[in-house]
Amino acid sequence: MNLHISKSKNAESFYICKSFVKANGTTSSMIVRKLGTLEQLLVEHGPTRDDVLAWAKNEVKIETEKYKKEKETKTVLIPFHADRQLDYDKQVFYRGGYLFLQPIYYQMQMNKICRKLKQKYKFKYDINAILSDLIYARILEPCSKRSSYKAASEFLEKPSYQLHDVYRALDVLGSECDMIQAEVYKNSYFLGKKNDQILYYDCTNYYFEIEQEDGSKKYGKGKEHRPNPIIQMGLFMDRDGIPLAFSLFPGNANEQTSLKPLEKKVLGDFGCQKFIYCSDAGLGSEAIREYNHMGERAYIVTQSIKKLKKEEKEWALSPQGFRRVSDDKPVDITKLPEDDKGLYYKDEPYTTKKLHQRLIITYSPKYALYQKSIRDKQVERAQKMLDSGKTKMDRKSPNASARFIGKMAVTKDREAADIRQYLDEDKVAEETQYDGLYAVCTDLLDDEVGDILKVSESRWQIEECFRIMKTDFSARPVYLRDENRIKAHFLICFLALAVYRYLEKNRIQNIPVKNCWTP
Repeated sequence: MNLHISKSKNAESFYICKSFVKANGTTSSMIVRKLGTLEQLLVEHGPTRDDVLAWAKNEVKIETEKYKKEKETKTVLIPFHADRQLDYDKQVFYRGGYLFLQPIYYQMQMNKICRKLKQKYKFKYDINAILSDLIYARILEPCSKRSSYKAASEFLEKPSYQLHDVYRALDVLGSECDMIQAEVYKNSYFLGKKNDQILYYDCTNYYFEIEQEDGSKKYGKGKEHRPNPIIQMGLFMDRDGIPLAFSLFPGNANEQTSLKPLEKKVLGDFGCQKFIYCSDAGLGSEAIREYNHMGERAYIVTQSIKKLKKEEKEWALSPQGFRRVSDDKPVDITKLPEDDKGLYYKDEPYTTKKLHQRLIITYSPKYALYQKSIRDKQVERAQKMLDSGKTKMDRKSPNASARFIGKMAVTKDREAADIRQYLDEDKVAEETQYDGLYAVCTDLLDDEVGDILKVSESRWQIEECFRIMKTDFSARPVYLRDENRIKAHFLICFLALAVYRYLEKNRIQNIPVKNCWTP
């Protein structure tokens, strides 16, 4: 509450007003009570204008306290008749959460894309209603297509289609998956300026509840380590965390072969020619770097220190030559305290047969302390395994405690050999030398190190995209069998992720979502 004084030619009036925020994000105010004109109030609360002003401010204070008290104790009474039966087959529950997603869906011009599909295929069902409901249901209550249809039946706007139309629409969506992605990218400019000067790429996989390989569903190394056929997904994301494009490929294929076909689609269909490619070491091979060195593209990829050549590896592991990223001053990292939270680097040219690159090594005491604490627990578990005699564990995993257990054959009287297991201190020491170190390779030879590292540090967002699709949107396991419908399923998850990210971006930037619904 606040005091508002309105002056006119003949009078000066006092009002108690309340401010509020409109749905479009703008602020406004309303009159709660008119106190009167100065001439009227001087009679009761005078004799001076200051006396009237003091009284008016006290009235505002009283009104504010009254409003707060009413707001705390306000109750809504709903009459309940225990002897009255509910009407059979009458809907009393409605879902309205999709209304927050609907404006973004139409800002992405999804209805116009659906109109193009209807003109091309000449079907009679409303594919726009089907696609929008499947996207809303995937975000609000992820479930099967049949259950999504049931959930959509509880929306304020009833479905204008039947369940069999949903499965027919999946065939069309799967067939036009690439076209829809390209159109969504072009229409995304209606939601604001795109931050696509830097594109992040990564791969993941999804399992199927089947036991035999079928089509693209092949046995491969799954993220969940399940004995089921999988299908792999490659995903491009911009710097704001918004997905741009995806592709599917067989579960037994090398993920590095997935990049070029999808990137060619981004270059050709999307018209996105100038960007910096960023990925982890698994998708940063020499061939991929060479491909992204062409045209107006560049790359920033993670580099494995262990896979460097001997000379570069010795330089990377040496504590000499480090500088603080914040002010570029030389620092002796061997004298830094364990709780130091700074970031330090050194870089040098790194030339291969075809590329002139820049190798940046960073050191973080905080990251080193974290790695040491994890390894100490693993060494402790390895020692307990030795003490108990239970050492038959998987040693292939890079994080398995059993990797610190060594074996040695000891002969007795040159007749037999016993195998002795021991804690491999050399293995522990070897891993210790990598603590806190991280390497990045790029062809941006003149850019500031801090800017390059900020780009690389944002790779966590693409992992979050996969987590949202797998966990929050329940994209796995996949129960569909037809290849087109499988592609349509992941297209729906992809579009749901885009809508979700735009909603998140608007909330963070406090941008009001425009109500631009068009039938």
